[in-house]
Amino acid sequence: MIEASNDDPKRRGRLRLFARLRSNFLAGLIIVAPIGLTLWLIWTVVGWIDSWVWPFVPDAYHPEALINRILNRGPADQITVNVRGIGVFIFLIFTVLVGWIGKGLIGRSFLGIGERLVDRMPVVRSVYNAAKQLAETVFSQRDTSFDKACMVEYPRKGIWAIAFISTNAKGEIEKKLTNGEPVVTVFLPTTPNPTSGFLLFLPESEVKVLDMTVEDAAKLVISAGLVYPAKKNGTEQIEDAS
Repeated sequence: MIEASNDDPKRRGRLRLFARLRSNFLAGLIIVAPIGLTLWLIWTVVGWIDSWVWPFVPDAYHPEALINRILNRGPADQITVNVRGIGVFIFLIFTVLVGWIGKGLIGRSFLGIGERLVDRMPVVRSVYNAAKQLAETVFSQRDTSFDKACMVEYPRKGIWAIAFISTNAKGEIEKKLTNGEPVVTVFLPTTPNPTSGFLLFLPESEVKVLDMTVEDAAKLVISAGLVYPAKKNGTEQIEDAS
């Protein structure tokens, strides 16, 4: 019994030390994982763009060839260089030039001719139209984002779900549904994938507009309710579990 009583404080000390190490590890993982994932993603995307761009650049203008030519290196003692990011720079310049030409009269004419040719190809037409619609949705500078975040009763009365207000109903839908009250067009996303969901048309009185931004509401949906928006003073809203 005496040995057990002597060992208990040591055991408790080891457990507390292990708990502190585990807590510190998890806290560090929360900090390191997003940074590492972001850097890895940037490194991978930059390498992918470089591998896609460099085949279109003549070998004489590759970084290795230029450096070896400047240093007068022969075939036997050439320097091997892996320079990432130059392909991205070339891609950016190329894309800007294409956009500048495409916005002009001549560019729009050639683009229209090309799209008319694509419309005559059954499979290619579907792929091109889908890719074009996706690119216009993601990269368009027009104001097509959601207006506000809101809450609606779904899938039944008494159960509330986060949704996003896009605009008021218009045209035939407004004429069919309106009864003296504006009808709101609402997108109800699914969790944790907010790209899928339901398009709802609700009376304005059944929609509760939230003060949080659309971005904060999207984070709340994606995290399945784990990430709540921060307070105005910058501290997180953390409820006491006790």
